[in-house]
Amino acid sequence: MGPGPLVPGPEPLPGDRARGWIVTAFVTALAAITRFTMLNYPTDAKTPVFDEKHYAPQGWQVLTGGWIEDNPGYGLVVHPPVGKQMIALGEALFGYTAWGWRFSAAAAGVVLVLLVVRIVRRLTRSTMLGAIAGLLLVVDGVTFVSSRLGMLDIFQAVFVVAAFGCLIVDRDDVRSRMAKVHAEGRVLDSVWGPRFGVRWWRFGAGILLGLAVGTKWSGLYFIAFFGLMSVAFDLATRRAYRVQRPWIGTALRDIGPALYALVLVPLGVYLSTYWAWFASETGVYRHAVGSRIGHDGMFSFVPDALRSLWYYSASVLEFHSGLTNSAGNQHPWESKPWTWPMGLRPMLYYFADGERISGCDAEQCVKAVMLIGTPALWWVSVPVLGWGLWQLLVRRDWRWAAVLTGYGAGILPWFASLDRQMYYFYAVPMAPFLVMGVALVLGDILGSPHASTERRTTGLLVVCLYVGLVIANFVWLWPILTALPITPEHWNDQLWLPSWR
Repeated sequence: MGPGPLVPGPEPLPGDRARGWIVTAFVTALAAITRFTMLNYPTDAKTPVFDEKHYAPQGWQVLTGGWIEDNPGYGLVVHPPVGKQMIALGEALFGYTAWGWRFSAAAAGVVLVLLVVRIVRRLTRSTMLGAIAGLLLVVDGVTFVSSRLGMLDIFQAVFVVAAFGCLIVDRDDVRSRMAKVHAEGRVLDSVWGPRFGVRWWRFGAGILLGLAVGTKWSGLYFIAFFGLMSVAFDLATRRAYRVQRPWIGTALRDIGPALYALVLVPLGVYLSTYWAWFASETGVYRHAVGSRIGHDGMFSFVPDALRSLWYYSASVLEFHSGLTNSAGNQHPWESKPWTWPMGLRPMLYYFADGERISGCDAEQCVKAVMLIGTPALWWVSVPVLGWGLWQLLVRRDWRWAAVLTGYGAGILPWFASLDRQMYYFYAVPMAPFLVMGVALVLGDILGSPHASTERRTTGLLVVCLYVGLVIANFVWLWPILTALPITPEHWNDQLWLPSWR
């Protein structure tokens, strides 16, 4: 008999560990400079702007009112507590000021850049591509603006990307364990393959996904997508190492632990984020059982506190489901998910003009903050996604499977409810995965380390020109990302598309 099918070789990380962390620190420092510079500007006469008006006061209520928030103008709180708790931490440091209600968001934006650098470095085994990805995220208008306002989306993006990173490390760890089992000749001890044992990185991903749901319910989409991705990684590992019954082995040995780590753990974490609400006597609908619903019924065996939380959540869901276009709810800056990949309908967060605005060396000035994806980055999304699908379907590149899973979780579920109001800031968790995809494409342009010097040099030139273009585009948009005073003519020059107006 001839030799059996080849099994995967080792997938070592880059050997420049120290340089990798130095590069990471440098790119993260750039993120900190851009996110924290003039963080307290602009405000509406020292008050929050746009939807900060909801979350900054609720964060202050969390800080000063026993870690629970209320929303007396509407009768209920429409998002889980984690994001407001994060905002409260900044307000604990700097008080009820712009620095206070924006500090945690800026810190989260910096952490997001660090995560992307390290994740792309691991995906590509290249410190250079990790640095390029981090730099692209630094100059991405969506995550930049979201890091400078006291809103929730940047927190969810951090938790989601951190969970994704944990699952990528978990994949590498499982493959390392399987390689050891193969080297010891134990792969065929069972037709189902070996058990993978305790997987702390996947457990950590579950905790982070619970926090993502505890920030916004749309984190549930990432639980579903990442859960399938993790099990697919396990199946691919069993098949790669020639387990005799890989599908049955995955079903029997991997799906159960995955459900525990990526469903039960997030559920427990999500419930624990309501700890202050459970401990309170005055939380919204805290005692719904007995006042709004009865003690008896099919679910009477469930503790009253959990039933009250279920009632509370159902009320929130009813509120959200009623915000539909067909019910007459319209917003001038509303957008649908098919516009998000290229940022065709941005979001105007702040606008001021008139005689009271000065500083542009003209009779009239304009100040604006617009959530807009840097076009040189976001406008390549369609070819990037097309290239990624080709790499996945034809070349079976697992890296694209992972990146497209994260990107898809951020956009695809929204197509199921197109009638409801939607906004471009829902796309914030998509941005890091777009950057990861662009980095993978740039890696292909750069070429293999074994390519000729001329091929590598040409590829490096193209990559540098593209990165320079994205940076220049970001610098051009800087005035409408940070509310610098500009002339009305300059303002109109910034609005490249009719849909941006």
